[in-house]
Amino acid sequence: MAQPWFQVRHLEREAGLIALSANFELYGDMSSRMMSIVGQYAPRQEVYSIDESFLDYAGVRGDLNVIGREMRAHVLRWTGLPTSVGFGPTKTLAKLANHVAKMADRKPGSYPAHLAQVCNFGEMTEADLDQVFGVTQIGNVWGIGPRMTARLNEGGIKTVLDLVAADVATLRKQFSVVLEKTVLELRGTSCLDVNEEPAAQQQIMCSRSFGAPVTDLPGLTEVVSQFATRVAEKARHQQANAGAVHVFITTSPFRKNDRQHSPSATTPLVRPSADTRVVIGTAVRALAGMYRPGFNYVKAGVMLVDLQPQGQAQAQGELDLFTAEEELRAPAARRDTSQLMGTVDALNRRFGRGAIGVASATRMAGGQTHAGKQERRSPRFTTRFDEIPSARA
Repeated sequence: MAQPWFQVRHLEREAGLIALSANFELYGDMSSRMMSIVGQYAPRQEVYSIDESFLDYAGVRGDLNVIGREMRAHVLRWTGLPTSVGFGPTKTLAKLANHVAKMADRKPGSYPAHLAQVCNFGEMTEADLDQVFGVTQIGNVWGIGPRMTARLNEGGIKTVLDLVAADVATLRKQFSVVLEKTVLELRGTSCLDVNEEPAAQQQIMCSRSFGAPVTDLPGLTEVVSQFATRVAEKARHQQANAGAVHVFITTSPFRKNDRQHSPSATTPLVRPSADTRVVIGTAVRALAGMYRPGFNYVKAGVMLVDLQPQGQAQAQGELDLFTAEEELRAPAARRDTSQLMGTVDALNRRFGRGAIGVASATRMAGGQTHAGKQERRSPRFTTRFDEIPSARA
């Protein structure tokens, strides 16, 4: 994972490795289709990530195994995506059941065959659960990472069964209340609710590696402006304003003959904003201050930090100290850019991203672009008419 391509390129020839470029447009669309399907099978749904969703079956009558297999078949039939379904009385148990269902299907013999694809902890006897827990390493439990796994292993806790039997008070002292909640969830006590409205992000970032090194400031300005445009759009979608803008550019540590330079800068905003023009202006000024000629930059990123709800604002008296006099005399409608940004977002949704934007974020003269290499990208079958496969009788 995240290994540079040049380090594994030889496997393409030697071992038949198939390498594909990222296809975020296709991923996002297929994720949306899958989530809309599985959401039909329960009263409440929490979309946890691009490929995971929690469904709440509290009060639902019926055989969950039948529901799970119907749902899995529905997703496979309509999207072609194979899925695993796990049921449990808590979110942690449901996620662990999902892991068991996936491994029993992919690695026959790792778990009983009847647990493949759909696994329901709620119908299993205590003895059967203990058997499954006894062969499952704690690193497969939601929220337990490599470092915590190593520390627990040192203390003799290696399997989920060991963890369930451990003393909760001792774990809380040695680790945290988070691990205590995890153990309680594994024992069947719910500590985490299904949240239909996931918490807003505290930070929003867009970063990419370039298709080729960039050495000039105009090229970096174009790319940083594009990233700033994207994070501003995401902030408005979340109905949040940013209190500061963080920008970074970096050279490649794998290019041993290149001089290295990886600066970053965080610039506070006088007035929290999600206005694309404000975010781009702040990001570009920060970029100009840290750019140095003669370096081969291969990656850049823009991150919005100190996010706060759009309705939250400082007292106008504080803002007046830093606001241009002509802006203060302007009508309120001119100072409020939310309607303008809303119109821009609506046009981009209708006519495609980039239909309306700031000039510095547009492709430079001659069609030059610094987007990542995508010569191995699969077609965007579901969102581009010109990439839909055609068949002849």
